Amino acid sequence: MPILTLPALTGRESELKILERTVVEGAASGGVLVIVGDPGIGKSALLRAAERKSRVAGFRVLTTVGVEAEAQLPFAGLHQLLDPVLATVDALPASECDALLAAFGRSDSASRPELSLIARAALGLLAAGAAERPVAVIADDVQWLDAQTQETLTFIARRAQDTGLVVIGAARTGHEGPFVSAGFPELHVRGVDDASAERILLSHAGDLGAAARRRIRHEASGNPLALLELPTLWRGPDAPTSDQQPLPLTARLERAFAGRMAELPDATRDAVLVAAVDGTNDVSEILAATGVLSRRDTALDVLEPAERAGLLTVSAASVEFRHPLVRSGVLQSETVRRRQAANAALSAVLVDEPYRRTWHRAQSVVGPDDEIADELEATVTESLSRGAVMSAIAGLERSAQLTSSSARRGHRLLLAAEHAFRMGRESLVDRLVGTAARTELDELDRARAQWLREIFKGGALGEATRVLELCDVARRSVDAGDTDLSLYVLAGAALRCWWTNGGPVVRARVVQAAEGLVGLGHDPRCIVTLAIAEPVLKGGDVSRRLERIDIDDIDDAVTLRRLGMAAYAIGDLPQAADLLDKAESTLRDQGSLGMLTHVLSLQAGAQLGLGDWTRADEAAREGLRLAEETGQTIWHTGTMVYDALANGLRGNAGRALELTAQAEVPARRLHLNAMLCWAQLARGLVWFVTGRYAEAYAAYRRPFDPADPSFHQRERFNGVMLLAEAAVYADRRDDARDVVAGLEETAALTPSPMLLVQLLYARAVLADDAQAEALYLEGLEYDLSRWPWGRARIQLAYGSWLRRAGRLGDARPQLRAAHRTLRHMGALTWSDMALRELIQARGEAL
Repeated sequence: MPILTLPALTGRESELKILERTVVEGAASGGVLVIVGDPGIGKSALLRAAERKSRVAGFRVLTTVGVEAEAQLPFAGLHQLLDPVLATVDALPASECDALLAAFGRSDSASRPELSLIARAALGLLAAGAAERPVAVIADDVQWLDAQTQETLTFIARRAQDTGLVVIGAARTGHEGPFVSAGFPELHVRGVDDASAERILLSHAGDLGAAARRRIRHEASGNPLALLELPTLWRGPDAPTSDQQPLPLTARLERAFAGRMAELPDATRDAVLVAAVDGTNDVSEILAATGVLSRRDTALDVLEPAERAGLLTVSAASVEFRHPLVRSGVLQSETVRRRQAANAALSAVLVDEPYRRTWHRAQSVVGPDDEIADELEATVTESLSRGAVMSAIAGLERSAQLTSSSARRGHRLLLAAEHAFRMGRESLVDRLVGTAARTELDELDRARAQWLREIFKGGALGEATRVLELCDVARRSVDAGDTDLSLYVLAGAALRCWWTNGGPVVRARVVQAAEGLVGLGHDPRCIVTLAIAEPVLKGGDVSRRLERIDIDDIDDAVTLRRLGMAAYAIGDLPQAADLLDKAESTLRDQGSLGMLTHVLSLQAGAQLGLGDWTRADEAAREGLRLAEETGQTIWHTGTMVYDALANGLRGNAGRALELTAQAEVPARRLHLNAMLCWAQLARGLVWFVTGRYAEAYAAYRRPFDPADPSFHQRERFNGVMLLAEAAVYADRRDDARDVVAGLEETAALTPSPMLLVQLLYARAVLADDAQAEALYLEGLEYDLSRWPWGRARIQLAYGSWLRRAGRLGDARPQLRAAHRTLRHMGALTWSDMALRELIQARGEAL
């Protein structure tokens, strides 16, 4: 690699070194840097320096710039970024290619691509280029990129090191979008020091006296743009005086740029205003709209006075403002009426772009306009077809603002809130529902608002009154004719019962409401509601309904996920794993990361119980990352406790305790009994594998105590074998037998395969010698081909029992089989036990 040098930027030596390190190291292993600072502080100049350095270093550089007027145009920033490499899009998998082209409005597909699939396609396009030569992604004014591009940029940056990409983006201080909030390395750019500020002033404003320069330095506070622009104010007739109230720096700069507008010819002012409102920089579009606004023919030379004034640069194809503050200054200098007129002019020329035409029409009016409101609502379908859910939400919200009917306005806000809910945007849902609540909602929309208001609530997820309220919402939804809403609400109520171990009265109400939906007993939404609300009492009913399902006939990922969750809830882990496997494959093809998070978490739990710990590890690791990326606290917590248990089973005691402690914080705060149950099992495993058997038994015992926060009527089944084993080592057989006796009563109520397998082990291990062998043989006669963990545990315990009974020849086959399975699984503690027993069964000394 050649020696690289950056152009000098006065007072920015340390920042340039950080940029150089990011680029140089990124050429080998990828990297991310977020540049944060105030307007005019020099972020764009630093990005230009990074771009030059990247090109010298052999990178292919792709750039995008956010424009405030373009922030509602879905994927505008991503299209700008990827346009130079779109010629290779056909090399992507077909689903990704179609999704990306749909996002850019270049596909006739009727499908609605998930944002995550579009993001994955963008990443694939960039990664393919990076395989040939390093690729640098440079994004300026991230705060004004459209929401979809911001999400995609964050997705790409999270995987930069895996794909060898360098991603550098700049955003204004105070912006809280996903890219800035993702935790990437940051470079906070502050003002240059006083000596550097003086050098900048002397280079272009040496004609001003020392006192004026001192005042400018004070006003500028080291802001380079201010140091370049404020001297103009001191040279004019309205030079600031010492007794004037100082303006905020951004406002001062905007005023400086706006002041130049007054000196421009009327036609040029029209053109500059249209350019400020337009946002695309397309010169032909700007000139056409300027002609409408000024009612005269307009040519390119109309922009020359603005270019001479330093407000913008013009080429045959584009018009670009010198700085974002120029654009905002122009907009602030014009009246509301003038801005509306400019938007109307643009809408008049955008005949071939209905989405943008409607948006500019919407900005050209104040107050209700039902015709435009209806047009905006109609754009939602197009936005969804492009995977632009945030644009659909914005369209519905603006449509609501223009709607004259209070009830219709509220309905549109709630539709927007539903889309926000499906994206997991809690704060946005709260804001939209709060606004809708101030309108005159009809009965159905009041029910929908209550559901949406409750769906994200934490801190009291299983509080009986809240679950009962949701049951009431479901009833009102049916009465109002919306059975689908009722099913969604009941599924939410049931999930609360699951997470927090809802009491029998509450669970019964949810079941009663679900079973009262005539003709929907075999709807997957109804099945999963029954399963997670009442996994014991309704386990047999759910199992019979699941038996009628042929997985080969189901292709819908949402249905597969629901049925997989139902199978998991009743303890049919083999069927859960099969359903979730197919759901996972489908969701990956669709790029549905939010739902994939749920599936991976459930897969981790199911595979831990079955014994495929490699698969459980993979699912837990990916699920944790996706849950964090998509901001799903409960699923993140659940996956973390699965990961904790997996580490405990593998003997990674330190990591297991670390994950357990992390997971218990949100689990306690949200009263998530299901997670607290797993946390106790993970902690017990740590004590067991480190030989602290009494402490292990105490930890295992807690989830079986109905008065304990970690009690969970179904998840405790995961600990039956562990409890029985620890009871033997800690000499607590009698207490464990009492627990197992209670579970036998539970087993009479539900055909849960998981409980059955766990009891097959526990009965034998805790039995007297006279009954033990018959119980071990009963366990081994059961079909455990899908349950290698349970089978190996029974084989190990039976082989050990035979060895102690002196039946060494009978013991060895059981111990060999157990050792082989446990070693393959990575269950080192138990594979070592099997090996020690096997050595003793051979009559050899350890």
